Amino acid sequence: MPDEVKAPRPGNVLVSASPNPLFDRRAWRQHRARAARNPVDFLHKEIAERLGDRLELISREFPTALDLGSRGLHLTSLLQKRPGTTRVVTAEPAAGIETRGEVAADPELIPFGDAVFDLIASNLVLHWTGDLPGALVQLRRVLKPDGLLLAAMFGGQTLVELRTALFDAELEEEGGVSPRVSPAIELSDAAALLQRAGYALPVADSEAITVTYPDLLALINDLRGMGETNALAARRRGGLHRATLARAAAIYGERFSNADGRIRATFEIIYLCGWAPHDSQPKPLPRGSGKIPLAHALKAHE
Repeated sequence: MPDEVKAPRPGNVLVSASPNPLFDRRAWRQHRARAARNPVDFLHKEIAERLGDRLELISREFPTALDLGSRGLHLTSLLQKRPGTTRVVTAEPAAGIETRGEVAADPELIPFGDAVFDLIASNLVLHWTGDLPGALVQLRRVLKPDGLLLAAMFGGQTLVELRTALFDAELEEEGGVSPRVSPAIELSDAAALLQRAGYALPVADSEAITVTYPDLLALINDLRGMGETNALAARRRGGLHRATLARAAAIYGERFSNADGRIRATFEIIYLCGWAPHDSQPKPLPRGSGKIPLAHALKAHE
């Protein structure tokens, strides 16, 4: 590891000291470590490929890169094949033998020095931050000037079908609801968060991926294999009652099934792209420097 890349040894995870955390960090890391032993990685592989395609559109080299959330090393292998790459640091919240992450790094508390990386790429981990603006600021800090952040995370429409079925089933069967599906950022807020965190040329876009399953239990098993099960700090311990689960499965099938009886699960993927500021980057013209009046421009357009 280069001298400038300083981090704690694997296993020494730094934990956010927020007095009212959104997520149970210990439970989340345990879920990821458990999932890595018998992974369901089709979605991580697919998004890694799509992040790689986006990088191919950028005609420059990134010698030192960080793969943040590196479980499975799908993104790491793509970064290592890029021309000009000399070092890829793998950082995983549940770093260890199963996940193959060399550095234990929670995205809520990035343990690297300033201006270390030319590129930070992150595959489906940032939606587990309780303070996304704060995490984005920390990531900008460890980027070199003119370094790139490219990340994919789940958006607010992810598992909307599951959220609806669980909410209605629990309300019917138990007379109340408890948090079951994590909140997530909306696309309309994403670029503004990048700008607020100090990134230049911020861009955010999204796409929806629909996966079908034979039933609700198959979906839940896949979420467990992805490490995406409930880790909300306010979750109710003990899991779902059997009657509630059966009712949720029925509601899911009634409202969100295809003609062949398979149920649909939506995963909204939000992509974030932003650059650490540098004097060489394009800048907006100063206010009042325009040469053509707006009225003339509109008339010409007509």
